[in-house]
Amino acid sequence: MSIETTLGALAAALNEEGPAVEILHDDGPAGHRVVVPPDAPDGTAAVVRTSGSTGTPKRTALPVEALAASAMATALELKMEGQWLLALPLHYVAGLSVLSRSLYAGTRPWAMDPAGSFTAEAFTDAAAELTDRVRLTSLVPTQLQRLLTAPTGETLSALRRFDAILLGGGRASDALLARARSHGLRVTLTYGMSETCGGCVYDGRPLPGVSAREEGGRLWLGGDVVASGYLGDPALTAQRFRTDAAGTRWFRTDDLGGVTGGLVTVQGRTDDVVITGGVKVSAGAVQRCVESVPGVEAALVVGVPDAEWGAVVAAAIVGGAGEDAVAAAVRAELGPAAVPRRIARLAAMPLLPNGKPDRMAVAALLEG
Repeated sequence: MSIETTLGALAAALNEEGPAVEILHDDGPAGHRVVVPPDAPDGTAAVVRTSGSTGTPKRTALPVEALAASAMATALELKMEGQWLLALPLHYVAGLSVLSRSLYAGTRPWAMDPAGSFTAEAFTDAAAELTDRVRLTSLVPTQLQRLLTAPTGETLSALRRFDAILLGGGRASDALLARARSHGLRVTLTYGMSETCGGCVYDGRPLPGVSAREEGGRLWLGGDVVASGYLGDPALTAQRFRTDAAGTRWFRTDDLGGVTGGLVTVQGRTDDVVITGGVKVSAGAVQRCVESVPGVEAALVVGVPDAEWGAVVAAAIVGGAGEDAVAAAVRAELGPAAVPRRIARLAAMPLLPNGKPDRMAVAALLEG
């Protein structure tokens, strides 16, 4: 199905002139197909599946008002509307959001070839097709890393022409962000998930109409951008979603963090803690430390079962940094218990179709 046809189906759903749409992955040249979800409740514009990076994907129902609120809040925060370059799969919320924001802005998005691999050359060629004065795109850190690894002048010129590059879907390393700043790129860090219509916190601050709070160390996100729930799973919906006395919908995330002075900080996932030999270690903290070691291009840290320790810290690393350097850096900053006991050196990090690291594949590799 073409982007134009998909845009038309989504526009009808958003205008409540057609049924809800569910965009699924497809191996054909379009990379996706659109179906009508028969179980979508009234008022639903789209059904999107969570990434499934740590388990079975969940089918999330996004109401018309949620996608509308997300598009409006994004425009208000960025103080602009423009033409979007679609560089992410449509069957994930970040790709869907590019379409919905384009529809509300009245602009035509340009899509990269969904059947092709993401390369700097392909991105540069697609960016050259944009015609609007204001240019926007959404990327994940892996994509930006590829674009800034030995970039050509043409690629840097294309990146600098974007008025905003939304970067989300995972933590970006300090080194990557420093490289982007050194090239004068206008990068905005986003935080959100399928259940919040994608990014709803920009550079640590909730978008207009979005609220954030902490309960028991876990982050909750609230506002009109929040989904109505999970299709086919009322028990999980009741567990993760709530509506307060003022009528605000809230979603309980899987992330640990806090809110101070209106600024949201994410410290890691609830499943991020590795208990090794009775000592609690944050895999996220270890990963940040490993990423800071010179020569490390990318890293992913997980806990894997171990007969002696119960679980051990394990790391997959892309780049030329030595294991001794990694161990020394982690030991100095976080202590001996945090030092990865298993390290896999990879030519490239396994990725999900949406560009996020495939945590399950990496964990299976490290367990073996």
